[in-house]
Parts: sequence; structure tokens; C-alpha cells
Amino acid sequence: MTQDELLERLRGHEWTDFECKRARQDVPDGAYETVSAFANTEGGWLVFGISESQGQFEATGVAPDAVQRVQDAFLTTLRGGQKLNQTIAAEPHAYTLDGRRILAFRIPECGRLRKPVYLHGDPRCGYIRRGARDERMTDWELHRFLRDATEQSWDSAGMPDFPIEESLNAETLNWYQAMLHHRNKERQQIDDPLEFLRKWNFLVHESGRPVPTRATILLFGQDHCVRAILSRPVLDYQRIDARHRTFTPEHRWDDRVVFENNLLETWRGLVAKYMRMADRPFRLDPATMRRDDDPPEFISFREAAINLLMHQDYGDYRRMPSLKWYTDRMEFWNPGDARATAAQLLEPRGLEIRNPLIVDAFRRIGLSDQAGTGIHSILRNWNGLGWQPPEIVNDRAGKSFLISLIKEHLVTDAVQRFEKTLDPKLAPAQTAVLAFAAVKETITAVDAAMATDGKIAAARETLATLCERELLVRKGGGFTLTESVRERLAPSPEPSAQRAAPAQVEQWMIDILAACIEPRKVGEIQERSGIQVRRTLQRSYIVPLLRDGLLARTIPDKPRSRLQRYRTTGKGKMLLENTDE
Repeated sequence: MTQDELLERLRGHEWTDFECKRARQDVPDGAYETVSAFANTEGGWLVFGISESQGQFEATGVAPDAVQRVQDAFLTTLRGGQKLNQTIAAEPHAYTLDGRRILAFRIPECGRLRKPVYLHGDPRCGYIRRGARDERMTDWELHRFLRDATEQSWDSAGMPDFPIEESLNAETLNWYQAMLHHRNKERQQIDDPLEFLRKWNFLVHESGRPVPTRATILLFGQDHCVRAILSRPVLDYQRIDARHRTFTPEHRWDDRVVFENNLLETWRGLVAKYMRMADRPFRLDPATMRRDDDPPEFISFREAAINLLMHQDYGDYRRMPSLKWYTDRMEFWNPGDARATAAQLLEPRGLEIRNPLIVDAFRRIGLSDQAGTGIHSILRNWNGLGWQPPEIVNDRAGKSFLISLIKEHLVTDAVQRFEKTLDPKLAPAQTAVLAFAAVKETITAVDAAMATDGKIAAARETLATLCERELLVRKGGGFTLTESVRERLAPSPEPSAQRAAPAQVEQWMIDILAACIEPRKVGEIQERSGIQVRRTLQRSYIVPLLRDGLLARTIPDKPRSRLQRYRTTGKGKMLLENTDE
């Protein structure tokens, strides 16, 4: 972090991985709780010598005679293994702001096998970073960390209490054998089920006899056997005949299936649902569940759905995976975070896999692209249709993973009109990144990669070019449209000053505007609206209301301030009054 980046952070941008402490004379109370939270989540910066008052940050500095003592005491404690159960290799930096000495420490995320990081030798004194807060782990969150820290994968454990022939669904196993032979016709076909299972490592030996693994039961098991090792359903599928923005918790699904059978039968059931819902019906080979020219939308659906089945945390018995299919998007939600950052997901090199046996089984029969290419396949096919990039939320604190396939056009008419005025013209990747910057307030190199080909190095070059052409400008840790471009891409002014609202007033607008008669924080709006994902609330609900002038920030010059609230404007109140009438 450079000094300019530090100053930008202090103006209120991006607080999830950034925490300030006064630390005038000593290491402050709470510093080690923040270290635990950063180490257990995604790492972050801990800064000493900054005071906060009413949302404003001031460089008060570490006392000149205490700088060396504070730094040495903090680093020694992190390396000592007494205060914390793990040694932490923090990266120290020093800055001078307004003549005052500031100490900053980069706290790295610990590897899976070293988590959880906790204080005082007590695992119950572990913390996670959620938003701008350090939160003590609940017992169930601690259980998830401990389960993830095991060397043996959950799906590889042997199941000696499940007799092979009685526990497996013969039809499912025969289907899988036929699929594998179809893709590997040069191999000799193995018809005997027991020999087939042994050949492909679906059996392990315990006490001198072969037994199925958890993966084997989940993939091929009889329904009652699947339920015996998984005390919650495999997947909750819901079709909701409404736009995502108009959906409220009171809205009932229009079709629902709670899948409790094995993974391969679940997948076949999902394909049947897709075939009924597809915009452009097509026929799949019933033997292989594929065809040579799979439509791009189906490929994106397939990769996201198989990802959901392969990578979920099956040891999490409390939360049920879901696939929610709205008219304008599909959401695939999983218990269990990806063991990688967003950048690593786009540029995978030896990433850890939660369920390696299940993953290998799907990939052998071509129901997922090869290692490290699934996300790229989703991006390539979905973006190729002209839709907004898929939204990926890898919640490391809450240990969950969400992929949303959003059916909204990326390049709008306003972007197309603006692009025609440019000379030289933009390359396709530059247009996509500029259009995505118009959708989001700030984009990063990872966002730019999501909007193009998934390659971060190429995305950085595109961002640099757009900055050189003064279409984008650096802001905090990301990039945003320049003011002149933002004005040109803004919605056209309303023809009548008396017009108080968009032509179509939807229930979600009324609910949020009514809640914000008194200024509300995002968390309060989220609680009242029932929308589960905060990023979705901000991007798909709050931002449109801000753009229409129905909602306003209480601190407009600091969009990411921790004290930020949203209030209903006079125009928004007029909409509510007209609606009441």
C-alpha cells in the first residue's frame, strides 16, 4: 500500500480489509482480535496512529518515542505463538502524514490447515471479518473452520456400514458406466459393477474388505442411503415467475423440487427442468445428456449447476443449497466457500478442491469442463450472449458461494450512442469494461476480467487504455467513470418536473422508499427487505433508486463511509403519496 492509497482509504473507501487504531503509546486493545479476523478471512491492513470521530479519520500518529516500541511489541507477539495459536508473518510499513508517524501492517490470510486463528489458547476466541467489523465466531462457524482444516477430504471417507450391492442404485450406476464408455471408447468396457467401482477408485479397503466412500453413496446411492449420510437435501430448486427486483419474501415460488436423491439423478432432474424453461428449446442425447453444439446459455447453466453439486460443503448439515430461477436471472447458492480468491478462480493453478472424488467423477463423463476452466466457460458463453457478467460472491466469512447469471444487457443504448462519438473506436473488450463501469460504481481488475475473457493481465491493460483516454479514472483500489463520461451515460432528464417516478412502480421500490423515510443503513434496509445478498441489494435495488433521484445518500461525498445511510428524497415521498392514492 502506497501513501496515496492509504490517504484514499482514509477518505472512506473499502473497509472490509482495512482497520484503524489510535495506538498513541501502546498496541491498542482489540488489535489482536482484528488480526484473528483478517487471518481467518481474506487478510487486510491494520493501521496504528489513526483516530476516528463522527466518521472522520484523523492522523493523530504514534508518539515519536513509542514508534519502535509499539512496532516491536506487536510483531514480537505475532511471531511468539503465545497470544495467538498461530504465528503471523505481518508485513510492516511506516508513513508520515501531516508530520505524524503512522504504522501499517499487512496481515495475511492463513492457509486452510492453519485456521482457525484464535486468542488465549481458546478456539472460542476466534474472529472473522464481516464488513467493517470483527465478529466472534459462533460455535457453528468454528465447527466449519475445524472441519475444513482436516487433511482427509469429506468425500473420501469409507462407509463400512453400507453394503455395496444394497446401497447403490443399479440404474444410476449403469447410466454412469454407459456415459464413461461413450467418452472412452478406446478403453475396454467393464460391465461388472463391482469391478468397475474398484477400477475407478469408488471403493476403499477397510478391515480387509472393500467399502464404498461417501462420494460413491452421494453419486450412485439409493435415496435412503443418501439421506442416511446427508441429513439435509442435496438441492432446493425453485422457479419464480417474477423479476429478481420485484421478488419479495412473501412471493411464493411457482415450481419447487427439493432433491433428496443422488447427485447424478439430481443433475438429470435439473436438465429436465432446464429443457422446459429454455428460451430456445433443443434436444439432448438421452444417453449422454449432451450434444455437440450445446447452446451457450445451456453451457453456462451446466457449469454453474455442476459447480454447485461438486463443490458444496456436504459436511454442513444446517444449510441447504439452492437454485433460484427468476425470469431475469439464475442464482446458484452453496454452503461452503471456494478455497481461493476471486483472482485465483480466474487464474487457477493447483487450487484446492473440497470434494476431489466427486469432482473427478463428473469430469470423467464430461459433465464439467476440465480443472480450472469451468468459470472461464461460464464467462465465455454468458458474456457472448451480450448479458451482464456473472456475479460471483465468495463469502469467506460466512463460508458460502454464489453464482448469479444475470439476464440484463451489458452494453446499453446509451453506451452505444456514446461509443459512436469516440475516435478511435473502442475495441470490444474496452466497450465491455466501460459498460460494466457504468453498471457498477467502481470496478476492479477482476471485475474487468469478468466482463471480458477472464484474463486479469489483459483486463489491466484494458483499464490502463481507458484511463489514458480519460474515460476511466482510478479511485481507491479500483476504477470509475470520469465525471464527464458518467454525465453522458446518465439517464435522460425527465420531461416534466411533476413526474415523481418511473412509469412502472414496483413493490420493492415502495418497500425500500417507505423504510427510508427515516435514514437507514444498508444492513437495516437488507433486514427490512429480506434480500439475502448485500451486494445484490446495493447493485440491483439501491443504485437504480439513486439514479432515479428517489433515494439519496446522507454522506454523498463518501459513498463507502461506515456511517452512510440512505434517505427517501422529496421525489421519492411524492411517489409514495401518489401510490397511496
